[in-house]
Amino acid sequence: MAQIALFHSVHGLRPAVLADAERLRAAGHQVLTPDLYGLPPADTVEAGFALLEKVTLDEVLRRARAALAALPADTVLAGYSMGAGVAGVLLAERPAATALLLLHGTGGDPAAFRPGLPVQLHLADPDPYEPPAEVADWQQALSDAGARLEVFRYPGRPHLWTDPAAPDHDPGATALAWERVLSFLAALPPTGVRH
Repeated sequence: MAQIALFHSVHGLRPAVLADAERLRAAGHQVLTPDLYGLPPADTVEAGFALLEKVTLDEVLRRARAALAALPADTVLAGYSMGAGVAGVLLAERPAATALLLLHGTGGDPAAFRPGLPVQLHLADPDPYEPPAEVADWQQALSDAGARLEVFRYPGRPHLWTDPAAPDHDPGATALAWERVLSFLAALPPTGVRH
């Protein structure tokens, strides 16, 4: 059982994020889904970037840090797309994090990854926001750092294929990804879950 912080994409805190948090809770985990915008979520990626510009990345990171402040140091950091980047940034500040779970985006400075850190990435192949050369460099850097990296690519899928409200949604790939996510989390040591 894990304590998980699950950060939303550039679209904001959409119903899919809340539904995924419930899926994780049903598997026995405790999940926090911070609203990093404090605004209604966006329907399109363009509108999502407009929200990010309005709120600013600095404020998004401040809100993410504030949300994590009361959680155990070993909380699993997770996120979708932009939220994967947020989780990666915060990993550098939370070296005791049990694991890093990344959906639809890479995240984190490889210098912040400790040897043995479990990391799981789920990414479209190709992904319009993740150039192949950059993904390959990131993977190599994590391997060099000694992280226990699992990468799952989903050929021919668009960027945000796990969100049922997105035109990118792919139910089959989503089911496979969540099967892999739940197995990954089940294999982790218990974290500082509060009862």
